[in-house]
Amino acid sequence: MFSSGTNSSQEASGVSGELLFPKTFVWPYGGSRVFVTGSFTRWSDYVSMSPVEGCPTLFQATCRLSPGMHQYKFYVDGEWRYDERQPSVTGSYGTVNTIFVTQEPDSTTSLLSLGAPESRKYMDMDHDSFQPVVAGPEFSEEFADTEFSRLCILNYLSSYTAYDLLPDSGKVIALDVNLPVKQAFHILYEQGIPVAPLWDFYRGKFVGVLSPMDFILILRELGSRGSNLTEEELETHTIAAWKDAKHQIIRQLDSSSKSGQRSLVYAGPYDSLKDVALKILQNDVSTIPLIHSSAHDGSFPQLLHLASLSGILKCICRYFRRSSRSLPILQQPICSLPIGTWIPKIGESNRKPLAMLRPNASLSSALSLLIQAQVSSIPVVNDNHSLLDIYSRSDITALAKDKVYAHIHLDEMSVYQALQLGQDASIPNSHFGQRCQMCLASDSLQMVMERLANPGIRRVVIVEAGSKRVQGIVSLGDIFKFFVGST
Repeated sequence: MFSSGTNSSQEASGVSGELLFPKTFVWPYGGSRVFVTGSFTRWSDYVSMSPVEGCPTLFQATCRLSPGMHQYKFYVDGEWRYDERQPSVTGSYGTVNTIFVTQEPDSTTSLLSLGAPESRKYMDMDHDSFQPVVAGPEFSEEFADTEFSRLCILNYLSSYTAYDLLPDSGKVIALDVNLPVKQAFHILYEQGIPVAPLWDFYRGKFVGVLSPMDFILILRELGSRGSNLTEEELETHTIAAWKDAKHQIIRQLDSSSKSGQRSLVYAGPYDSLKDVALKILQNDVSTIPLIHSSAHDGSFPQLLHLASLSGILKCICRYFRRSSRSLPILQQPICSLPIGTWIPKIGESNRKPLAMLRPNASLSSALSLLIQAQVSSIPVVNDNHSLLDIYSRSDITALAKDKVYAHIHLDEMSVYQALQLGQDASIPNSHFGQRCQMCLASDSLQMVMERLANPGIRRVVIVEAGSKRVQGIVSLGDIFKFFVGST
């Protein structure tokens, strides 16, 4: 069914009474019958494109669109096509082009214009008439909303830098590699910080990071000798000595890991937030140092901050909080999105099981599970799988309290006892002992993101209302893998 041009443009925009702007679409690659469709037609109608006189391979059509970001795709002789020279985004339905229709700038449109190219030589052609709209194959509106929201966030992350993560005030602690391991973990515990960059005085550079995983591996290594852990044993190990031997232990635990020490993963203040997030994801770390060097040869490095996914997510939430309605995906329930790890339902064999612990499980088994499952935390549940607590890698540092590590067996201390050590601690501004952060499966993605943006929170446990039965876990890494990927 055909309709008049003016009415077609209003129907294509999907709005009534809203200020619309003309936009010309161009297909320069030839064909017999060419149509364009997109988010402005709700992917349900196709706008016929006409060849330009004197240039038979060039097709164009003009539509009136509402301000903001739109996605579109061409239907050429019965096949889906897109223009490789124009901005695009790839999703589950293939690659679609994106176009930005300007108006008075607001928080969302000004953001998206940052990523738009400065010139579009085929997009400035005038065409006063509007082409008739014909019915076409059905296209997913949900897909369009999802890809639009992801594109908005990607543009934001690409347009802002690591400088935006720097707090107005604060402290950053670095440890010398010649410091004894025992003293280093006392410092981490007393300062209430999970990780610290490592400084090599003789080389004049930062060379690594000390994290809770180091403490876990050290305790397991010393405990495997069949003797009680003693303060003297830890006293003989400097951080440098430990780092030299660490990769051998990792190879024994995981034969697929590569030998050799990994170089320091860090970011500079001018790196985009997207690049910082990708470095964290690709290297499977929780934080990376932000290091600035005033010299071209990399000397005189300055440690500015520790960048984390939590800090980046806080920036995202703050930026889009006032315009969250313009990002439809933020209002979707978390259970409807491919985010997180969920307990498999009956008949589902493609999901990996969710690791969980009982409170009477040994600390040794908990540490082994953290390593084997390659996760940063594990829910602690009762016999009905109702959530009681959560044990995280960072909780291991609580063993530094009163030198507990010097007189315990990992096989004899239970997870419940280990958690009590962290709960009894009263350290100002400590990120340890961060107890369970819970959400329901019906809660929105925005609510989950806001909760994960809090300092020290790295995962949210999804529970059933009332019973608190664990249904899944959503981590910071899950959120960023969904928005930016990991490759």
